Amino acid sequence: QVQLVESGGGSVQAGGSLTLSCAASGFFDSTNMGWFRQAPGKEREGVAAYLLGTGPKYAVSVQGRFTISRHAKNTISLRMDSLKPEDTAMYYCAADIGGWPILAGNVGYWGQGTQVTVSS
Repeated sequence: QVQLVESGGGSVQAGGSLTLSCAASGFFDSTNMGWFRQAPGKEREGVAAYLLGTGPKYAVSVQGRFTISRHAKNTISLRMDSLKPEDTAMYYCAADIGGWPILAGNVGYWGQGTQVTVSS
């Protein structure tokens, strides 16, 4: 049974930093993993991914501010620096995500989501 467990998130002022972590279990092999986010009234969008054989990929909106890392088999983190109010959203870990760009419709497995709130 596949399970994605997220941790991190919270509230921070603009310019601050947060780190999200995600551990996926139940996979026999390593799989592509990444992060999505969804703000109220908006579609779920891909933020960053760590692709096997390719490495990190980022959405333009977070390039240079967010860093995705892979620490062990199917365990990733997302370091978010220089946070902006527009980064406020529910962040979801995803596994079995296909290639870049990552699309919500191609995701095999989701985490439960963790809220990130950035105040101005």
